[in-house]
Amino acid sequence: MTGVRRVVIAGGGTAGWLAAAMLTKQLGAMVAVTLVESEEIGTVGVGESTIPTVRAFHQLIGVDERDFVRATGASFKLGISFEGWSRPDERYLHSFGSIGQSTWMADFHHFWLEARAQGSAEEIGRYCVEHEAARAERFAGGAEAGLNYAYHFDAARYARYLRERCEADGLTRVEGKIARVERDGESGDIAALVMEDGTRVAGDLFLDCTGFRALLLGETLGVDYEHWAAWLPTNRAIAVQTEATGPAVPYTRAIAHDAGWQWRIPLQHRLGNGIVYASDYLSDDEAQARLLGSVTGKTLIDPRVIRFRTGRRVKAWERNCVGLSLAGGFVEPLESTSIHLIMIALTRLLQLFPFDGVSEAAAGRFNDMARREIEGVRDFIILHYTLNQRDEPFWQRMRDMPLPDSLATRIALFREGAQAFQASDELFTITSWVQVMLGQKLTPQAHNRVARMMPEGRLQQTLGQLAANVAGAVRGLPAHQAYLDRV
Repeated sequence: MTGVRRVVIAGGGTAGWLAAAMLTKQLGAMVAVTLVESEEIGTVGVGESTIPTVRAFHQLIGVDERDFVRATGASFKLGISFEGWSRPDERYLHSFGSIGQSTWMADFHHFWLEARAQGSAEEIGRYCVEHEAARAERFAGGAEAGLNYAYHFDAARYARYLRERCEADGLTRVEGKIARVERDGESGDIAALVMEDGTRVAGDLFLDCTGFRALLLGETLGVDYEHWAAWLPTNRAIAVQTEATGPAVPYTRAIAHDAGWQWRIPLQHRLGNGIVYASDYLSDDEAQARLLGSVTGKTLIDPRVIRFRTGRRVKAWERNCVGLSLAGGFVEPLESTSIHLIMIALTRLLQLFPFDGVSEAAAGRFNDMARREIEGVRDFIILHYTLNQRDEPFWQRMRDMPLPDSLATRIALFREGAQAFQASDELFTITSWVQVMLGQKLTPQAHNRVARMMPEGRLQQTLGQLAANVAGAVRGLPAHQAYLDRV
């Protein structure tokens, strides 16, 4: 290749239109962008919940929050409520905020553990504004509120919203079925997508957004798939939409059942519901009956079974093709990371963009970063499953299975000395790891004793003031539904 001037995106949906939005906004006239999609945009899936990184990406592509919220039926999200994950009757929140105040020597949870040992600590979430705001169902956006938050939104509306923006910015959209993928006879690179009607869509760089089929990266270029079913055996989801029956809460609900879990995602106009399960432990018919028996409100669509394989392509970038979303890998929807993985991949792609032709070194760097990112997400998801005290066969299997060495080390560090860390290329913060490990009842055997250096009574006083400040901040917030109605 002598250079990249034409980018072809194979597939629409969230991944395709996010790619189109990023390329048209950031590269403008430097490249011509064509998106090929063969079905009506938007599908019933599991991608309606996000994490706070979505807001930074929206800034990159020039999204106005109020316009986005109105157009997509969005609500706001401060975290995830995990119900029944450690034990059937237990609940905890993984919130998006920071907890307390840390020092260079020790993170806040070490001070909290010392205070708890002295009998003077409240629940750790009391020291986090986002945690307490979620529990109180309160919210306010904007810089003045200072909250770290994400969104729930309607995936089909989101794709339409992005499409309108992209077409206004000059994107070319081709609708039809891809009949075959044409490769260059000399280089072996992808040369064009040939449509059923004979139209030939040529390009220099191709983005594979064709889902688990991975038409370009997998079927055409033969990139292998690394399976993670040994650690994450859930392989089915059923999704259904229902009418809203009450105010929208500012968090996602993840409700464990004997063979997996269910989600409930509140939007302005409806609820997104779904059940995730391992087919070895629950049949499709049983899962659908369980889902429909637990939802509230009238169902708006027929339930849809989604089959998936946890794992990743061993290369996300091969030759002149980059796989995004399901074409590149999939963990599962538990911590709402799917859309983030699309966005971070696009950010990396622009940082390494092959204006002068694909570089093996750049592709190798991209692949290494993508591997570390998705493996970090994988470990965080496994953490929820393996730290459980439930009695059902599925959960016993998850508790007893051998773990990736990277995760086993993290758990040992926390169990033995309350040590938690976030590497520079990892998504989840120390606060996230701590909230989940404590929420799943992993009790540290020891902790950093730095708090004992504080004068007598100072630790209790400091934590008391922190909790009071958090409570005061939450009292000053409007109800989430009231704020949403104003927006």
